[in-house]
Amino acid sequence: MSKNILVVDDSASIRHVVGITLKGAGYNVLEGIDGKDALAKLDGQKIHLIISDVNMPNMDGITFLKAVRANPRYKFTPVIMLTTESGQAKMSEGKAAGAKAWVVKPFQPKQMLDAVSKLIMA
Repeated sequence: MSKNILVVDDSASIRHVVGITLKGAGYNVLEGIDGKDALAKLDGQKIHLIISDVNMPNMDGITFLKAVRANPRYKFTPVIMLTTESGQAKMSEGKAAGAKAWVVKPFQPKQMLDAVSKLIMA
């Protein structure tokens, strides 16, 4: 059974590139266009990992992450923040909210898959 990964980014091109990378490695990919849309996708189905942008309209990635952590069903779902933000303050805020990894755009597919494989248990 393939693992479900929710990719949350307001950029369709980023969702597409991440999706191709993950699907090529055998993962099932769901997409959210922002934090608000992604929360609606957390409807009880098993999500093995979330990859989220930080800067998005409607609901940013940190607020989304806090909402995910407040949901008992997804409280322990690992989250990778995929963002252009590389400042220590923003990274600390993400870690405090529960992010397990921080990948800076642009990313290399191998870098993304390495982070994913470390966080998804076989």
